[in-house]
Amino acid sequence: MTYLYIKALHIIFIVTWFAGLFYIVRLFIYHTEAETKEEPEKSILQNQFKIMSKRLWYGITWPSMILTLIFGPWAWSYNFAFYLTSPFFILKLCFVGALILYHFQCHVIFKQLQNGVVKYSSFKLRLWNEVATVLLVAIVFLIVLKSNTGFVWGMLGLIVFTATLLLAIKLYKKSRDKKEKEIETNSTDTN
Repeated sequence: MTYLYIKALHIIFIVTWFAGLFYIVRLFIYHTEAETKEEPEKSILQNQFKIMSKRLWYGITWPSMILTLIFGPWAWSYNFAFYLTSPFFILKLCFVGALILYHFQCHVIFKQLQNGVVKYSSFKLRLWNEVATVLLVAIVFLIVLKSNTGFVWGMLGLIVFTATLLLAIKLYKKSRDKKEKEIETNSTDTN
């Protein structure tokens, strides 16, 4: 019974960790887009995004990652031999390692934005945001299917899913650029 409580807590903190990762990058995007605003709007928006990011990052995302990494190994310690000899689980751990690296890179971007350094365009951050989605899909497929054959199909699906996401992002960017040009043209015509 203890195992089920530990597993439930592990899943809860995975969900909150991913929620934090998804939302923090959205805040990075909004913060970056505020760079193009005129003062005082720019400062007001960026200061608000700094506050929101700090609360999310230190209040939810970091604690969720730490608790996920506590309850995960604790849960699999109940069936250590099975997991340690399962190829799907070892591969899942590789994706979790990539997720941890993603988290740390988000921390670098967070610190840069907190210090007023904007290094990435909103488009690059939109692409970066999808990395967490790809990792989530890979991890869930691996842990649910628990087989090499299922993994092959899952990875094929992951590749198709990733390509679809990239295409959707490109189409969104094109649409957004077109609307911005139309707005620019309309405002120039009215002057």
